[in-house]
This record gives sequence, C-alpha cells and structure tokens, in this order.
Amino acid sequence: MTIKQWIKSPKGYVIVSLMILLLIATFDYKTSSGAINCMIAVFVASLTDILCALIKKRKNYKPFGAVITGLIVAMILSTNTPWYVIVITTSISILSKYLLVFRRKQIFNPAVFGLLMSIILFHMEQSWWGAFGDLPDWTTIFLLIAGYIVVNRVNKFPMLFSFLGTYFILLTITGFFHIGDASDAFRSPFINASLFFAFFMLTDPPTSPAKDKQQVIFGVMCALVGVMIYSYFGGLTYLFTGLIIGNLFHLFKSKPSIQRNKQRNQSVHNV
Repeated sequence: MTIKQWIKSPKGYVIVSLMILLLIATFDYKTSSGAINCMIAVFVASLTDILCALIKKRKNYKPFGAVITGLIVAMILSTNTPWYVIVITTSISILSKYLLVFRRKQIFNPAVFGLLMSIILFHMEQSWWGAFGDLPDWTTIFLLIAGYIVVNRVNKFPMLFSFLGTYFILLTITGFFHIGDASDAFRSPFINASLFFAFFMLTDPPTSPAKDKQQVIFGVMCALVGVMIYSYFGGLTYLFTGLIIGNLFHLFKSKPSIQRNKQRNQSVHNV
C-alpha cells in the first residue's frame, strides 16, 4: 500500500484527522504533556497490537487501528494522567480486541473499553482536551470539519444523525422535566465530548453495523442508554456505557445472520 492509498483508506482518514486535532489542541493548550501522552499511548498500543498479531500468526500486519486507539485514549484522558495509567489503559484497550471476541470478531470498541476500565480501576479524570473541551467555542468548527470527513469516509451518517438527534432530544426532554442536570450536557466540555465520541468512537466500523437501518437502531440505542445513565447517575461513564450496550446489542442482532451464513456454507459444501 502506497502512502497515497493509505491516506485515502478509512483508517488513514481517521489518523490524519486525529493528528490535525492533536496539533491544534497542543498549540492552543500551550503544553506538550498531552502530545507526550499520545506518543506513549500510540507506542504501547502499536507494540501490544503487533505482539498479539504475531501470537495469532497474522502476516504483514499493520497496527493502524492501534494507532487510532492510542490517540483517542490519550486525547480523552487528562493531560496530567500518569504515564503508567496511559500504558495500562492502552494495553487493556488493545487486548480487548483479542480476548473479548465472538467468532473471531471483536465485540467492544477498544478505546471505549479501555477508558471505561481506567475509570473503574484508577478513577481517572477525563478532560477530552483533544476535543477542545476547555478551549473557546469557535474551535469546535475544527472538530466538526474533521468529524464530517471521517463519517463521510466510513459511511456512517445514519448512525451519527440518529445518535445525536436522539441524544439531544432526550436531554431536552429530561431538562424540561428537571431530571438530572441536562443543561450541563449542552456546554463545554460535555458537548465537545458528545461530538468527538459520535464522530470517532461510535462510528468505529469493526464494532458497529454497516446497513443504514441497523445504524439508525444502533445510534438510537446508544443515545437512549447514555442519556438514562447521565440523567439518573451522572458521572463520566454514560457515553461509554451506552456504546458498550450498543456493541452487545449489535452482537446479539448479528448472531442470526452468522448462523444463516454458516448453514448456507454447509449446504454449499454438502452439494
């Protein structure tokens, strides 16, 4: 694969978009700690991915997905996160691709699973600094542009619109009835978190459906679960938990088609 072909691939689009956001965030925050965390996360994620691929005897394996996972993890965790937490979180993220599988297919979004574990294990803060959570509102335009490019490349607009539409409508309703503190969800860094999450995590091709109808259902379910958790429990896990439930639902819905394909292959073999 040439550099031009790589850049035009879905993973190439995501990596380039995240790198641009990283450069903007690093410049505006006037600190290199976030960028250093990203380098640590990408190195650990890539190394772990390559070692796992070697154990699985995968030839000519390129850890582009691991680079994306490392960038996302470091851009969400606080810039003050200790290096060992970065290492453990990214390692858990990549290992989930190989250990939590069903019929050789990963179940959970790696970055989401690792970040959720970091909250449970270390009670780590998430600043979403890579989504410009603490920067002026006008910087969100860069997030929107990068997100649009990625979603357009992976063909996930039905999922994106169903998630964001359901998410903000439900938050508006809960705010009207004074359930939880919905008003915070419309301010930074929560609004930045929801956009970054929808663009770069929800739409992950390996762990989300491809067909338009299934994308809509998937987006609605993730938003519904996320808003329910945010409204009644608050905390930092509502987006992640929503996607974890969505991943499990996608797995459950995929099982009948997997079984049909298996039966079809057996029939062809018997003939």
